[in-house]
Amino acid sequence: MEQKLPPFATGVQLCLKELLHYKSHTVHWQPPSKSIWSQLNGSHQSHQKGRGMNFSEVRQYQAGDDIRSIDWRVTARTGKAHTKLFIEEREQPVILYLDLSRSMRFGSQLLFKSVQCAHLASLLSWLTVEQKDRIGALIDMGDRLIELKPTARQQGALHISHQLVQLNNEAIQQLQEQNTSKTHIELPFNHALQTLHRMCPKGSDIIFISDFQRLTEKSKPLLNQLRQHNRMQFVHIFDPLEMGNTHFRGSEYVTNGQQTRWLNFGLKNTRQQLENRYMMHLNQLNKICKNMAIPIRSLSCAELLLTQLGAHSSPSISPSGDLS
Repeated sequence: MEQKLPPFATGVQLCLKELLHYKSHTVHWQPPSKSIWSQLNGSHQSHQKGRGMNFSEVRQYQAGDDIRSIDWRVTARTGKAHTKLFIEEREQPVILYLDLSRSMRFGSQLLFKSVQCAHLASLLSWLTVEQKDRIGALIDMGDRLIELKPTARQQGALHISHQLVQLNNEAIQQLQEQNTSKTHIELPFNHALQTLHRMCPKGSDIIFISDFQRLTEKSKPLLNQLRQHNRMQFVHIFDPLEMGNTHFRGSEYVTNGQQTRWLNFGLKNTRQQLENRYMMHLNQLNKICKNMAIPIRSLSCAELLLTQLGAHSSPSISPSGDLS
């Protein structure tokens, strides 16, 4: 059964109404009954996880104070016992890594991968606003990085949506105007990781939304640095054609930004080679995540986002691409 596009969507270009549509759907994941983390990870996560205690002030010790909170330096200097006071850290920044690079500007059925990425980014942004946390983003265009610092309230979510619409549509227009045989130079994935390490406050939730085509074993040291002080999550966006899953049986001139060639989709061997390459990439991605204890979830750009996240009673997609 052919799926209908989400409201206001074309599947290729983006508009603000299309992204604001997800603001009304945050009610599906409001705590304490549900959370978006439970949908992405497959298990319930506490809304307060990752928050700690921030130092507030030092005052003179009073009866009943916890002796473990005594500030011994001030006590020694003044000759009187003083204790440290702490307040609970309520605000937790959420930083989205949003991949709009060349490999994401592709889709064979319903949406471009970049469009599905933007849809999920909008939903996560509005969920963060509802939970009264700051939301920021690093948008990776492949050849440049756009930093959006964590901002509280609706301003942060709206800024991200506006940037996604503008940057995606400009990239699509350039893609249509460029000669497909022209080589395209992109920044290594490590450049994005270095930028995230600099821009993310400690204790952030960092959610990567990408097809991870540029992720390699060489990225593990930088990923480990980020993971030491932050909570991380990978969301892998894929298209069925990448697995050789298509009803098209003709020949097509295709490019990945680096190489161009004719592919005959009528040949079983062609489709099998695509599937083998996809599984090799997916296995490498899963191996990195398993070794580093990074949760990962795969989402197809050929199905509606809300269906896959469980907002509707429809089957979801597992990281292997199978229905579950």
